[in-house]
Amino acid sequence: MDRRSFLKTIGLGTASLIMHGCEAPSPRPPDLVPVDKKVVAEGPNIVFIIVDDMGWMDLGCYGSRHIKTPNINRMAAEGMRFMQAYSGCTVCAPARSVLMTGLHMGHTPVRGNTGGIPLHDEDVTVAEVLKKAGYVTGGFGKWGLGEVGTTGVPEKQGFDEFFGYYHQIHAHDYWTPYLWHNSEKVPITGEEGSAERYSHNWIFMKTLDFISRNKDKTFFCYAPWTPPHGKYQIPESDPAWQMYKDKPWPQNAKVVAAMDTMLDHHVGQLLTLLKELNIDENTIVFFVSDNGAAQRFDGVLDSSGPLRGFKRSLYEGGIRVPMVVRWPGKIAPAKVSDLQCSFADVMPTLAELSNATKLMPSNVDGLSIVPTLMGRDDEQKKHEFLYWEWHKYNWAKRQNAPDGLMQAVRMGKWKAVRQSSNAPFELYNLGSDISEQSNTAAKHPDVIAKIESFAATAHTEPRPQIEPEKVDGRQYR
Repeated sequence: MDRRSFLKTIGLGTASLIMHGCEAPSPRPPDLVPVDKKVVAEGPNIVFIIVDDMGWMDLGCYGSRHIKTPNINRMAAEGMRFMQAYSGCTVCAPARSVLMTGLHMGHTPVRGNTGGIPLHDEDVTVAEVLKKAGYVTGGFGKWGLGEVGTTGVPEKQGFDEFFGYYHQIHAHDYWTPYLWHNSEKVPITGEEGSAERYSHNWIFMKTLDFISRNKDKTFFCYAPWTPPHGKYQIPESDPAWQMYKDKPWPQNAKVVAAMDTMLDHHVGQLLTLLKELNIDENTIVFFVSDNGAAQRFDGVLDSSGPLRGFKRSLYEGGIRVPMVVRWPGKIAPAKVSDLQCSFADVMPTLAELSNATKLMPSNVDGLSIVPTLMGRDDEQKKHEFLYWEWHKYNWAKRQNAPDGLMQAVRMGKWKAVRQSSNAPFELYNLGSDISEQSNTAAKHPDVIAKIESFAATAHTEPRPQIEPEKVDGRQYR
């Protein structure tokens, strides 16, 4: 099928997509896992877009002065913007493990960030919960929770189909010669550097294709898109690059801004597709970043804004993320929420939306935020505390750093952080000190004692974080 026929099939006008240089991958029948035909999904379609390393202030609706994101801004104007939403972790794979399992970093199964540590058969993902509820489930982008040949591959974790990268180090390469579809290698054609070869374009088109093929069903479309992560790369022909290429900024800042605007273009095209398919009002769309910005670009993009730190830090700049949710007719427009929520809340939220709460494991740490989304703030349950950890890793020795366990706790207005397991907690009042500049631990020993108790209770020893065997000395298959 040629590109024009493909675009006609999925119901999009060709002009807007041709301008972005998107070549449609040759479609192949999905290797669908049979669904119990007796189960009829009762909730809305769910599109969950999670981009990679976008800073808290990289969107216009969060205050960016330079990055153009009109479509995501429109999502916020038509839906709800969360000001105190948090990732599950400050790095990729553990954050996704928290999102998929509803278990915070003290409990979630994948806590290392080496790229291929797999989920196990006994782990339960949000995709499995929604599949049991009758949803068709598809994923498109970077998985990071199980290399090909392991128990963690997405098609063994509740997804009818997955197209993209399985090992997250593979996802650093936007000009890769292949991607994966249900553990089968798919060649990526085109010249390196071209829009045709650009992996995100293939992933984006597959996202639209899944939505189009399942417009008459109830679906969960998980879109863990890779930009602006990894090697900062974008085709020179992309209109977003043309907007920034002559800016007097460092090269990486220009590319990140262009990648963010490119993502915004794609969000706009996805929303247009939902309307053209007449499923817009029956589809809830989430847009979120997987952790804080990889670089702050202070004085240029100011990606972290007033927040301290960035990716790999447990200060706010490493874990607080933008989150926008839109559902026409259900979520009131132009709402702003200060609810403290995190990736652990995704499973219970999507389960409640799909009337599948009883299908969840009983041990999830998250709470549904549906009451907040629906404007029923008086019914919203709130966390006594939120918890994060991450163990610093020595890449040269391929092992965790001694005493390298970092921990953070959010309890109401208080935020505590410590940089290693043998360091004291620092304490910040985020109500008056969002930048975490004034350590008040010495003034509030009672608060520190409570937070230390929470941290000790929340942390459990992880199971062995084992990478699969490498092939021919490579880092990924």
